[in-house]
Amino acid sequence: MPAPIRLRELIRTIRTARTQAEEREMIQKECAAIRSSFREEDNTYRCRNVAKLLYMHMLGYPAHFGQLECLKLIASQKFTDKRIGYLGAMLLLDERQDVHLLMTNCIKNDLNHSTQYVQGLALCTLGCMGSSEMCRDLAGEVEKLLKTSNSYLRKKAALCAVHVIRKVPELMEMFLPATKNLLSEKNHGVLHTSVVLLTEMCERSPDMLLHFRKVWLLVPQLVRILKNLIMSGYSPEHDVSGISDPFLQVRILRLLRILGRSDDDSSEAMNDILAQVATNTETSKNVGNAILYETVLTIMDIKSESGLRVLAINILGRFLLNNDKNIRYVALTSLLKTVQTDHNAVQRHRSTIVDCLKDLDVSIKRRAMELSFALVNGNNIRGMMKELLYFLDSCDPEFKADCASGVFLAAEKYAPSKRWHIDTIMRVLTTAGSYVRDDSVPNLIQLITNSVEMHAYTVQRLYKALLDDISQQPLVQVSSWCIGEYGDLLVSGQCEEEEPIQVTEDEVLDVLEGLLVSNLSTPVTRGYSLTAIMKLSTRFSSVNRIKKVVSIYGSSIDVELQQRAVEYNALFKKYDHMRPALLERMPIMEKTASNGPTEIMQTNGETEPSVPDTKHLPLVTQPANQANDLLDLLGGNDVMPVIQTTLPTKPASAGGELLDLLGDLSLSGGLAPAPSVPVSQPPFLLDGLSSQPLFNDTSAAIPPMTAYSKNGLKIEFTFERANPNPNIAVITIHATNTTEADMTEFVFQAAVPKTFQLQLLSPSSNIVPALNQGSVTQVIRVLNPQKQQLRMRVKLTYTHKGSPVQDLAEVNNFPPQSWQ
Repeated sequence: MPAPIRLRELIRTIRTARTQAEEREMIQKECAAIRSSFREEDNTYRCRNVAKLLYMHMLGYPAHFGQLECLKLIASQKFTDKRIGYLGAMLLLDERQDVHLLMTNCIKNDLNHSTQYVQGLALCTLGCMGSSEMCRDLAGEVEKLLKTSNSYLRKKAALCAVHVIRKVPELMEMFLPATKNLLSEKNHGVLHTSVVLLTEMCERSPDMLLHFRKVWLLVPQLVRILKNLIMSGYSPEHDVSGISDPFLQVRILRLLRILGRSDDDSSEAMNDILAQVATNTETSKNVGNAILYETVLTIMDIKSESGLRVLAINILGRFLLNNDKNIRYVALTSLLKTVQTDHNAVQRHRSTIVDCLKDLDVSIKRRAMELSFALVNGNNIRGMMKELLYFLDSCDPEFKADCASGVFLAAEKYAPSKRWHIDTIMRVLTTAGSYVRDDSVPNLIQLITNSVEMHAYTVQRLYKALLDDISQQPLVQVSSWCIGEYGDLLVSGQCEEEEPIQVTEDEVLDVLEGLLVSNLSTPVTRGYSLTAIMKLSTRFSSVNRIKKVVSIYGSSIDVELQQRAVEYNALFKKYDHMRPALLERMPIMEKTASNGPTEIMQTNGETEPSVPDTKHLPLVTQPANQANDLLDLLGGNDVMPVIQTTLPTKPASAGGELLDLLGDLSLSGGLAPAPSVPVSQPPFLLDGLSSQPLFNDTSAAIPPMTAYSKNGLKIEFTFERANPNPNIAVITIHATNTTEADMTEFVFQAAVPKTFQLQLLSPSSNIVPALNQGSVTQVIRVLNPQKQQLRMRVKLTYTHKGSPVQDLAEVNNFPPQSWQ
């Protein structure tokens, strides 16, 4: 068989390939020749073939068939064979493959070899890919080599010990005696690897960390080594850009950081050397900057003196002036981590940080923006907001959302006056309205509502902004809401903060009608506009024009807009006497802290988050979108709303469900959808039951009844009488399913006449098991102070065999004991 080509020739041949297909063909041809050579047990060229195989592996081609050949090379007595064999083992083998265990004996023999270079190969291989089993078997040999006088072997043994500790942490104490003498070595390679080994031990074991601090007194030893490095003269062997062994300095600084963390004595011992490193290190080269950065991290992480921390922050401030973008980014990131603990020191570099907002690099701009917001306080709010709003005007779209949110939060926290607060948020809406968060609109509405003295000024500013640009939807929504609430102030020209503008009622209505037909308006914006026009029917004299606009949208293709228009038309016709009271101005909305989730309070059709004031609450509270829909559909103030303890499952469709469920206006005060997510409950008249037994012993006298039985679904009512209030009937529903398939997404809803009050508690489940294998239970509380006959209309929705089912039923045959 002819001699195979050399590795150099193979590389040259592969590089001449013009296409990937041609390269693959060459590789496949050579792999076939290598396989043939392996089958013939050709010892002469095995080393050459494995070397070529490793090159192919580096190019991404499969080379697993050479694993056993690597083991044969390791077992060879020739150093050149061992070198390629160990290299192949490190590249082609790992601990997930059982083949690597066959190497254990060879490595053990080579660790005891008479030649240091063979021992070095074995240490490198064990430290690279040794499994936990191999590490346990060979840890003794590694520990022996740590004690040898040969510096070449000691540094390799130290790195191998790091790998052993990572694989088998319980072997850590084995290396402790041998490690103690490593720091007294003058060889920098041994020093470097010993610091790496000590760092690994400290990170892995708190007990070992305490031992190094208190018993070994490791900090003074490290301080001495670091001081020698700084004070030593020029050494060509270790010098890098005029700095003596920066790699060892960085490693020592990292170990000092671990030793000084949360320890006063260790921190005190290293304060002086850290100050010396920070002041004596040359910053003209990147090597010096790397050491300074590690020094800063160490100072910030230990219990250092305040002056030393200021020095560290000043170093980061100098980094911000560096031309290297990576150094500026590192400085901004580090300052962002320290701004909470050393706020005043970071404030000194505020102008430099703000200048980074103009950087072309997007990563630096983002870090500078985050740090700028962290620096905002009550003293610099005006200046910082000016810079950040300028940044918001010119920044890329990817920054606008985060920047707008940051401006909102900072303005809310540190606003010097309400007018400044409103002007700032309006500036954001004008500049980046399409990028603001969803809650910005209700938050601004609440701010405007609570700023009574600013109503005329605000509505005038928003009206002007609306004339200039209607593309920013949040701005348009806030403007529409304000014009609807305070349109009379706009027309009357009562603004005192700036020169009032002359606006007629028709001009205002023209603007709002333009929003309804604009292609830029979203469905939500159109809803705001229609509601604003409706509100103006009690503030303007152009009632006939408003009636005409509202009636047009009664047949809108947008269901939400259509429903609003239909309800508003009903207010004009049947309930016109109630219209002024329903559309009067919103009261001041109090925003107080709450442990529970924020309630959603109604604002004439628009929702905004607020927390209800429990001192002024009526006996009941209503879910979002339903209370107002009830007013619209049933006639308002004489309706008895439903007591609701939890948020509704489907609030968006509540209006339509009311229409379906109630049918006529003689029925109930409300709809009680099945609740799903518990929230903090407001006080209501049934709360007094919690401290006493819920039911009395006479409840057994009330017979149960079947309220519904259809399509395999059966609803049974059982009754209890609440204690101590005999006017409250507690009804427990039991829903069972006789079909062969589960009924999922089961929701039970109920409505009662307006002389009753009804409360639905959470159901036990939303799945009714098949074949009567279980039931869903739910408790209804009904207050019947007038002892009238109980009537109830129920609505059932569920999914059965993949198809949605919906049904209505009326229950009038309640046993007399349940309501008498």
